[in-house]
Amino acid sequence: MTLDEKIGMVHGNGLFQNKGVERLGIPSMKFSDGPMGVRNEFQNDKWIPLGNTDDYVSYLPSNSAIASTWDVDVAYEVGKVLGAEARGRGKDMILAPGINIKRSPLCGRNYEYLSEDPVLTAEMAVALIKGIQQNDVAACVKHFVANNQETNRLHVDTKVNERTLQEIYYPAFRQSVQRADVYSVMGAYNRLNGTYCCENNLLLKEVLRDQWGFEGIVISDWGAVHNTLDAGQAALDIEMSVFDNFDEYCLAEPLKQRILDESVDMACLDAKVRNILRVMFKLKMIGKEAVHRKNGSYNTMAHRQVLKKAAEKSVILLKNDSKLLPLGNTYHKKIAVIGCNADRIHSGGGGSAEIKALYEISPLLGIKMEFGGNAEIVYEPGYYIPEKKELNGENWQASSVDDKEKIQQQIRRMREEKRRLKKEAFYSDLSEIEEEYHRRALKLAEESDIVLFVGGLDHEYDIEGEDRPCMKLPYHQDELITKLLKVRPDTIVTMIGGSPVEMPWEEKAGTILWSYYAGMESGTALAGILTGRINPSGKLAETFPRVYEDTPTGHNGQFGRDNMVCYEEEIMVGYRHYEKNDILPMFCFGHGLSYTEFAYHDLQVKQDNDAKDRVSISFDIENVGQIDGREIVQIYVRDEECTVIRPEKELKAFKSITLKAGSVCRVEITLDSMAFSFYDEKKHDFCVEPGIFEICVGNSTQNILLHQKIEYPNCSKQNV
Repeated sequence: MTLDEKIGMVHGNGLFQNKGVERLGIPSMKFSDGPMGVRNEFQNDKWIPLGNTDDYVSYLPSNSAIASTWDVDVAYEVGKVLGAEARGRGKDMILAPGINIKRSPLCGRNYEYLSEDPVLTAEMAVALIKGIQQNDVAACVKHFVANNQETNRLHVDTKVNERTLQEIYYPAFRQSVQRADVYSVMGAYNRLNGTYCCENNLLLKEVLRDQWGFEGIVISDWGAVHNTLDAGQAALDIEMSVFDNFDEYCLAEPLKQRILDESVDMACLDAKVRNILRVMFKLKMIGKEAVHRKNGSYNTMAHRQVLKKAAEKSVILLKNDSKLLPLGNTYHKKIAVIGCNADRIHSGGGGSAEIKALYEISPLLGIKMEFGGNAEIVYEPGYYIPEKKELNGENWQASSVDDKEKIQQQIRRMREEKRRLKKEAFYSDLSEIEEEYHRRALKLAEESDIVLFVGGLDHEYDIEGEDRPCMKLPYHQDELITKLLKVRPDTIVTMIGGSPVEMPWEEKAGTILWSYYAGMESGTALAGILTGRINPSGKLAETFPRVYEDTPTGHNGQFGRDNMVCYEEEIMVGYRHYEKNDILPMFCFGHGLSYTEFAYHDLQVKQDNDAKDRVSISFDIENVGQIDGREIVQIYVRDEECTVIRPEKELKAFKSITLKAGSVCRVEITLDSMAFSFYDEKKHDFCVEPGIFEICVGNSTQNILLHQKIEYPNCSKQNV
């Protein structure tokens, strides 16, 4: 290959493709955003949609919704759908899944991520990747690494110590490489300990390639490369950006000149090209197997059935104190549906996760479809959402990473003004139009037999490029919910969103449902749970604190800063923080109710004879209720005594179990030495200190139903 041919392969030659080598029969690689479906087509060099009808696709549940199923089989099947649709649209790499840890509930992209816990994140990520790559399409896990805020995401320097990286932020990426053989990793925008992630050889070469054995493509986030010399010498393979000056990218003509003047060794470029070609062979883009490459498909009935089941398993019943749910017979009843999210479509927003959905069933549509003509369904928006103001026609994606002086300051001022107005709106008085919306909603509530409130967040707040200003509900929803609960204490509160929200009215609400953005069948799933056609089984993959001040970043103030963010909480992220500091959350990690009840019995813990470092756990789970249901059994491990600070307990395994009413199942789970280890910064490795460990079995961090102490690695039993 010539130097120009090699250079063409390592940078964008369009907004979503690199350059091929026609002379050698090497095609360009085509990429697409795709956390929730394959994104619409753009002109090759402009952020202008083509506007054709052939890029409508299936709308997938968000990663947060998938994680709420706690079901790796669901994740695998949804991954297969995403991979098939990407291949069907002619893509070679889908930029998914997003597997950053949910460090703070204020991160604008949390809805794209899986969990606050590294084990749950890793297990679901591995399943998603395997499903995607079944279709001769590369998955691309992102954003590597510690990309946990949107504020100044291009330049913020995240300071994270080695143990925290190894125990919290690395595991999902490491498992994606070593267990799922992911074909691509996306480098993050931010700096890590002073060095940009996409130019960081400690991160990309020593950790990713040398220690973990990654042999795939490292691709930059769009606009994340800043220096030709650093990026050229780093283990970064493809540079992408949002501008059409493709030959001016750092890894384009500037790299060619660095090669010619020998400041960058040709071997660095050759390594990049080899990594790209290796993945192209795996994808059957080139070589003898190319004629057998899968062609994919999109918008199929089979895909919609998979996504419907995933949505059904993702909805979480947070409270059902009065047993109002399921609703049962609603013959000749008047049902008030109040709240803008009942009639809101979410598929077209959120940033790079936006898609052209073939359809999206809103909660209001789903409810009307479910209840039919024997019930009177009456809708009121309840709260007022001001009309969205665009940034003077600037494409959000180009402006979100724009460093060009001529518009950078203008965009920054406009964004700062937007953030200021958003924050002020939370504390402003009700306007006349808001008062009128509330009055109409309350009147309808008083006249109805059943009151359903459907509110929460939307993609004005769950959005790429911006973090939320606070954890409060927008649009004065708290005031409205409080009023509704005063006149109708039996109001069923349903929330849709991508991150936890404060619920100051929670104690007065007897029934609360939570749904993440659950895809094209989200309204169908929600309606089925309301009637009881579906038994809810989703579990929280993140903690819901009562107020932001209770969170790790609320405590230390290390979130949303422009220049540098220090991860002072270290490994105490999510439930680890709340348990260590004796903070009672509103809803704990792993929580989620069912319309049936489960009992746990007969815990047995023993060391495997053939593998001395393995611990076998078995117990019975029984469905003691009257209807079939699904339970998520969760295994936590607590270290009784250690020379380093450790969490009170940590999730180490989980399993989805479906049981018919009255049936019993024996559950068997095996833990290896990693379940008992911590990262020793002096040894630069994971290690186990022999001692007493407690095996905790339950269905949330706060509902441990069976427990037993063992001596590990000897594993002699000590009953609690």
